[in-house]
Amino acid sequence: MRTVAWDEEKHVLRMIDQRILPGKFEIIEFDDYRDVAQGIKDMVVRGAPAIGAAAAFGLALAAFQSSADTVSGLRDDLKRAAGVLEKARPTAVNLSWALKRILKETEDVKGGVDALQEAVLEEALWIADEDVEINKRMAAHGAELIEDGDTIIHHCNTGALATVDWGTALGVIHTAHEQGKDIHVLVDETRPRLQGARLTAWELDRYGISYDIISDNSAGYFLQTGQVDKVIFGADRVAANGDVANKIGTYMLCLAAFDNDIPAYAVVPTSTIDLSLASGDLISIEEREEGEVLDLTLKGQKVAPEGASARNPAFDVTPQRYISGIITEKGVVYPPYDVNLRKVV
Repeated sequence: MRTVAWDEEKHVLRMIDQRILPGKFEIIEFDDYRDVAQGIKDMVVRGAPAIGAAAAFGLALAAFQSSADTVSGLRDDLKRAAGVLEKARPTAVNLSWALKRILKETEDVKGGVDALQEAVLEEALWIADEDVEINKRMAAHGAELIEDGDTIIHHCNTGALATVDWGTALGVIHTAHEQGKDIHVLVDETRPRLQGARLTAWELDRYGISYDIISDNSAGYFLQTGQVDKVIFGADRVAANGDVANKIGTYMLCLAAFDNDIPAYAVVPTSTIDLSLASGDLISIEEREEGEVLDLTLKGQKVAPEGASARNPAFDVTPQRYISGIITEKGVVYPPYDVNLRKVV
């Protein structure tokens, strides 16, 4: 089952609700693009590729929702809807990439309103199908780096749930496992929303892959004591120089890997590489509401004292010097990134 899927019969977008996994598995249906934007913001769907596909289908919903009776009027409505969708989560470049792609690809559509509506939907469907194929090609390239017997630290969730299907970094692990390689995964909890403990562990269970959940702050211990062979993660945006924006905690993980000569790989589709940004310093970092940190409970009791405040950046930027390679659907990119990323995009 795809994480993000279009229901042709109902003309609605269907998404797995990732907020309630692994306790419950539910599908939510969306028939309004504004609700899709809110769903992206609330993390019903998460992961850069999945967010991009969700935004694309949100634009398709906007096309069919529009009451415009002229092509120019519909184009105006689409631009307004794209603006709403784009603000949902600013760091993940796939969101804006998907919206811009649809608007550009449908510029020269001939015919009336109906033709433009169908063209928007067709492009959204193509983005979703393309994502699955890209993930499988990335996974094949990345699996070549995984050796039999490897122990791998994985951060956040980058599996089928973070994409339309299959996954980026977890897709590499899944493919290596299917090739018969004996691998073990140390799953960072990934606080504060615990995407590792909740979602990655759930997916690894389904694939039958050996794993242990570890607290985020114990990763350095396992790296320092020689218990890890590789570190692998996804990304929400990669700058032209190879700086990587990913789930908060990636920077510290890569620092510890670098200090212990453990290779650290980012796995990203080329759509996540933003050549318009010279470095990671220019990447907009989303800061989420403090309740995600302060509402943590332990044995039924709130951990933080009443009246406490919190900071909650959702991402950090890892400088390219700590990244061993960037795995894409076109192969593994190695330094110098400012030269080689341009060759693959």
